[in-house]
Amino acid sequence: MRLPEHRDLYYDGKWQKPRGGYVDTLNPGTGESLGPCAEANAADVDAAVQAAHVAFKQWRKTKPLERAALMRKIAATLRANAEELALLDAANCGNPIREMKNDAAVAAAMIDYFAGLVTEVKGETIPMGDGVVNLSVREPYGVVARIVAYNHPIMFTAGKIGPALATGNTVIMKPPYQAPLSAYRMMELVDGILPPGVLNIVTCGKEGSEALVAHPLVPRLSLIGSVPTGRAIARAGAERLKHVTLELGGKNACIIYPDADLERAARGAVDGMNFTWCGQSCGSTSRLFLHEVVYDRVLAAMLEQVKRYKPGIPTDMETTMGAIVSKAQLDKILGYIDLGKREGAKLACGGKRPDDPKLAKGFYVEPTIFTEVTQKMRIGNEEIFGPVLSVIKWRDEDEMFEQVNAVEYGLTGSVWTSSLATAHRAAGRIESGFIWVNNVGAHFLGASFGGYKQSGIGREEGFDELLSYTQHKNINIVL
Repeated sequence: MRLPEHRDLYYDGKWQKPRGGYVDTLNPGTGESLGPCAEANAADVDAAVQAAHVAFKQWRKTKPLERAALMRKIAATLRANAEELALLDAANCGNPIREMKNDAAVAAAMIDYFAGLVTEVKGETIPMGDGVVNLSVREPYGVVARIVAYNHPIMFTAGKIGPALATGNTVIMKPPYQAPLSAYRMMELVDGILPPGVLNIVTCGKEGSEALVAHPLVPRLSLIGSVPTGRAIARAGAERLKHVTLELGGKNACIIYPDADLERAARGAVDGMNFTWCGQSCGSTSRLFLHEVVYDRVLAAMLEQVKRYKPGIPTDMETTMGAIVSKAQLDKILGYIDLGKREGAKLACGGKRPDDPKLAKGFYVEPTIFTEVTQKMRIGNEEIFGPVLSVIKWRDEDEMFEQVNAVEYGLTGSVWTSSLATAHRAAGRIESGFIWVNNVGAHFLGASFGGYKQSGIGREEGFDELLSYTQHKNINIVL
């Protein structure tokens, strides 16, 4: 594994020493330090934003196809170094290397997608009669701040620059606090492709994050993170009426009907939990609504399917389930497991740290399935962000949907049935922004992703996201 040579802040086209100092980052698979990383304070953030603000004045004038060409160079660089970046992420965030190898490729695909849309950022003309021309144009905001989560560091850090750069904004990217190493390495690899100040990397904790969100020269914010963090950003952004996109958490439902292909449904119910990265995914279907007629059969199949996931060292190609990102998150998950037992749920499998002595110093927990869960239990209502699946038996469809929609979240949902009518009815009744039928977990580039209720504001991964990084201006000309 090649660790990045630079651990400082990157802005104005240069590596900059942080005034805020350094903090260690860890390997959650071993508990070992991976060395110090820059922690920006408010002064550092201001310097980075000022550099991005200056760069914006020229970047916005760069022809769209020229911007697209530079973006494609970044995408090609990511593809060429995908395995190296994946290894850094596996070591730093705990997800298995076998799965992380695809993340840089996904990020590159996102950048290419938005590079291909640069000429589609169009306005319109409105008929006003003779002697008048009325037209609208879309213009960039300026300096955009993007704050991303730790479960897919390089995929989010790299991929999320696409729509902002394509539309002529400059970017302050805040990589995940727990796993910043791949962001540093990415900037080492792409350094010099973009003009100075167009893409900036600022790693920071609470002080730097608050300064970035509040900065008067940052009119546009986005977050991939938790609901509490999203609410805090929304409150801070409201002080200056900032435009905010929030992709937040979920307590998502997987619904299995009696007429489903039960073998596929059982596998889907397990795969939808994203046990590979320890359930640390906002889209995980962590509530399984299983019809009583097929309950025993599907549950037995699931308990066989879950054996495919066994915690192991994240950098080992044979590992099928990685580590929790931090000791604090591990303690939170174990606390919820204890709570589930006290609430009266039945532990069907897992529920503890693995016995393998090789994993003793890392942050691991076995894939966990609770049965006899009710919607009144906290493990059935609160996002755990860990490998804990709650199984809820249902009989009456109306009562089931009341429970499905009882939570404050509404990000994803999965329905398993062989009836097209049932599929449409169920998809219509789930209060979530992204629904799979006889499928789970997949994202589709170009299909907008986002949530209802407390799961977020706005949409990403499609044309809607591109336009969200523009302001609409109307121009009326009397000839």
